[in-house]
Amino acid sequence: MIIRKRLTAGVGVLLAALAAGLVTALPAAADDEPPTAAASPKVELVLDVSGSMRTRDIDGESRMSAAKQAFNDVLDAVPEEVELGIRTLGADYPGDDRKVGCKDTAQLYPVGPLDRTEAKTAVATLAPTGWTPIGPALLGAADDLEGGDATRRIVLITDGEDTCGPLDPCEVAREIAARGIHLVIDTLGLVPNAKIRQQLTCIAEATGGTYTAVQHTDELSGRVKQLVDRAAEPVITPVATEGAGSCSAAPALKAGLYTDRQEIGKHRWYRVDVLPGQELRASVSVAADRAVNDDYGVLLRAVTTHGREIVRGAESGTGRTDAISAGLRYPRAEEDDADVSDVKPAAETVCLQLSNSFSAPASVKTTPGMPVELTVDLVDAPDEAADVAAFGLGRGWWLLGVMVLTGLIAGLLFGWISRWRVAVWRTN
Repeated sequence: MIIRKRLTAGVGVLLAALAAGLVTALPAAADDEPPTAAASPKVELVLDVSGSMRTRDIDGESRMSAAKQAFNDVLDAVPEEVELGIRTLGADYPGDDRKVGCKDTAQLYPVGPLDRTEAKTAVATLAPTGWTPIGPALLGAADDLEGGDATRRIVLITDGEDTCGPLDPCEVAREIAARGIHLVIDTLGLVPNAKIRQQLTCIAEATGGTYTAVQHTDELSGRVKQLVDRAAEPVITPVATEGAGSCSAAPALKAGLYTDRQEIGKHRWYRVDVLPGQELRASVSVAADRAVNDDYGVLLRAVTTHGREIVRGAESGTGRTDAISAGLRYPRAEEDDADVSDVKPAAETVCLQLSNSFSAPASVKTTPGMPVELTVDLVDAPDEAADVAAFGLGRGWWLLGVMVLTGLIAGLLFGWISRWRVAVWRTN
């Protein structure tokens, strides 16, 4: 009897323990569930296959051949997480009926996981055919990408203006932006024409995208790859800021991406606080969104609050690109008393001055200013910086000393050679 009672009690304890274990295990199992994966970014490439794509002016080949080669390069490099599709415009109707030609847009490859072989085969079958219905193609691409919370991007490659008015592609882009689906349209123009650039720039700016003029196959491949890769990156929303006319009135910026406007020939000032042991990295891009004269430049300077230059970055252009960029780095060394824990290291205020040397015909409006994109980053400075600014060369003192020493040695050497030649002449 005693053994049976003990056995019954033991079984009861075991069942109770199992029940308690199940109760505690169920919530734990629920907690261990992996988090929901982020939606895959979606990109649709919209390719102009109108009749003008037969023109042979890109590296000795037709525009269509250059586009096909670029697409093959891009399809090989698409990140695995990106869902990609392809839409065409002007690929199917060769006739003269405007009403029919302006509906000639179709999805060549559906947006989804990429089968590279299938997508390349589809692109290989394309032949320049018809009209240029950019507006309807953008509307179709927006519908292709609709739904879900993924980042969405349209990359439009074309060699001409829309031929299907009165449906203005710029108004179409504004309509797409008004949907609030966070869809960005980037445009690439294969012909450096002012009217084409104006239309494609308007389309891109309406959705926060970019316009790029490309005239070589490798440029086209590289730019499309860059835009597809950008779709897979975390979205960084630029912060609008307004630079001042002097450093004392300039806005204080932290690490981030900023947008502004700069008028032709005017300066813009910004301020950044740099702690000991940090390196300031700043870059700026200025877009020529209007007709400007050839030969221009952009200068980005880092100066102290007293006006002494620390380091500078400059770039010049000759009218072949629609944007120009410059950048600089300023590593600040650790302070000697940095080991004193109760003393907070003092930040140095660095003033960033942005200047440009653009000029434009008198008929071109100077307001609003040209779009500016400014990137500011603060990282750990290298232990043994090899950067020019770290040694003071950017401040000019070391460079001035080297020049003086070089001039002195050159002068002494020249004088010695001259005296030797005179002595030889007198002897002879």
